[in-house]
Amino acid sequence: MSSNKPEDSFEQYRKDIDAAEKKVAREIDPGLRALVVAVGMLALVGTFALPHTGDAKGWDVLAGNDVALAEDIALPSRVFVWLTLVFGIVIGMLALATRRWALAWIAVAGSAVASVFGMLAIWSRQTLDVGSPGGGPGIGLILGWVLIMVLTFHWLHVVWQRTAVQLAAEEERRRRSAETEGHILWGER
Repeated sequence: MSSNKPEDSFEQYRKDIDAAEKKVAREIDPGLRALVVAVGMLALVGTFALPHTGDAKGWDVLAGNDVALAEDIALPSRVFVWLTLVFGIVIGMLALATRRWALAWIAVAGSAVASVFGMLAIWSRQTLDVGSPGGGPGIGLILGWVLIMVLTFHWLHVVWQRTAVQLAAEEERRRRSAETEGHILWGER
């Protein structure tokens, strides 16, 4: 019975290390970038109050109200505003608050897609038909597009960055794996 006790202790130690490594792997540590991302999201909210095109502000495009309809808002603009709200602001805030790696990845993926739709929204405002009642791209649309690209860049850096704890846990796992392989090799001889 005493011969099993050290093995049980080692097994418990291994399980604790594995559990800690899994917990750390699911978390992000944005560091100072958290402030940059938070300010970017706040500025992004502000772009909804600015004109996106003609008299239509971001909130009008989001709601699809009469002001937005009068400006002949195209689908890329509506998709851009919704993607910006959902991924750039809501999911981004949840990722910062919970520090979950999966939410940060969702934020970066959604922000990247929003960046593409932002470009399409600006392009669609610049290529209106001659008789179209809408105006060109407004400062809110352009600033929103630039901000969502900045957020995409910073989220990419956050999700790819490895924390010191993650690196230490990874090194411990490698050491333990090499040690286990060494025991197997010596035991077979």
